[in-house]
Amino acid sequence: MSPRGQWQHWAPRPDAGPHHRFLRGALALALVAVLTLLGLGVGGVWWATNHYGDQVTRIPHAFPQGPRPPADGKGTTFLLAGVDSRSTKPTTGTEATTRLWTYGAQRSDTLMLVHLDADGRTAYTMSIPRDSWVPIPGHGSAKVNAAFSWGGPPLLIQTVEQLTGTRVDHFGVIDGHGFKNLTDAVGGVPVTIPVNSYDPEQHHHFTAGTHLMNGTEALAYVRQRHGVPGGELDRIKHQQQFLHSLAGRIRGRVALTDPLGTARMLDAITGTVSVDDRMSNGDLRNLVLGLRHLNTSHTAFSTAPIVRSELVEGQYALILDRAKLRAQWRAVETEDRHGTGT
Repeated sequence: MSPRGQWQHWAPRPDAGPHHRFLRGALALALVAVLTLLGLGVGGVWWATNHYGDQVTRIPHAFPQGPRPPADGKGTTFLLAGVDSRSTKPTTGTEATTRLWTYGAQRSDTLMLVHLDADGRTAYTMSIPRDSWVPIPGHGSAKVNAAFSWGGPPLLIQTVEQLTGTRVDHFGVIDGHGFKNLTDAVGGVPVTIPVNSYDPEQHHHFTAGTHLMNGTEALAYVRQRHGVPGGELDRIKHQQQFLHSLAGRIRGRVALTDPLGTARMLDAITGTVSVDDRMSNGDLRNLVLGLRHLNTSHTAFSTAPIVRSELVEGQYALILDRAKLRAQWRAVETEDRHGTGT
């Protein structure tokens, strides 16, 4: 099977938006829906992206210094991270009251590499498991989530670029506080659980059926890796499932009949995330305009290819097929350059 064949495609319901652009995609889809419903033209796009873009917290000096993979000038690649912080205070978004990164205090529990093609019609996501054992520049090898703990956004970006051979154009991050606020801001997110399970680490029962999860329930669900047969891989499936439903929820909640409620939701969304300071309002505006043409049948997701799991230095770790990973991601970028799509 070719690297391109490793990608899987959602077949979403007609009311479900693309799931995988989590931080910026959720905001952009909501903006597109608002602008369409309110009948705003280019001037409205300019106003809305400036207004809401100004509310997004920027991360200074997010990118590593020194040599980096070359930019191919086609499409845009995002690295999105969900951070598990030991802080009891928010660390991302406008509500942050403490630092995003303190040495040893946070790890990236969710990592997604996203490529949006140049014409905005195709998007790909690759989840990188937090237990992936990879080289971390200046630190030997360790689990990939240690990179954020040891060096914040720059070291995490450098680690992922070295692993994949691709250049990260933009970075976005959300912590547990922001995740819960985001979920609650859209009135909860519906999630279908296939079977009953119990997570002994979180002391949480999950009951089969469809549930409208609030922020606390959703955070427990996307963190679950105990009590499910696939462990970390099942957690990734939960995360992708949740994000798919979240984007659909945002799109469905935007209503012409409740512009003030929609505005409050967008305020809440923009208040939960932090992005690199190279992400200008103009970049956001271009993203919003480009996503108008996204065909939901041309959205795909994958998980970094795994060879095996094993104990490394006394730790449970996942060993990746790095050559296959690079080939798989190179196929994405090559298709973009050639304009072939999926």
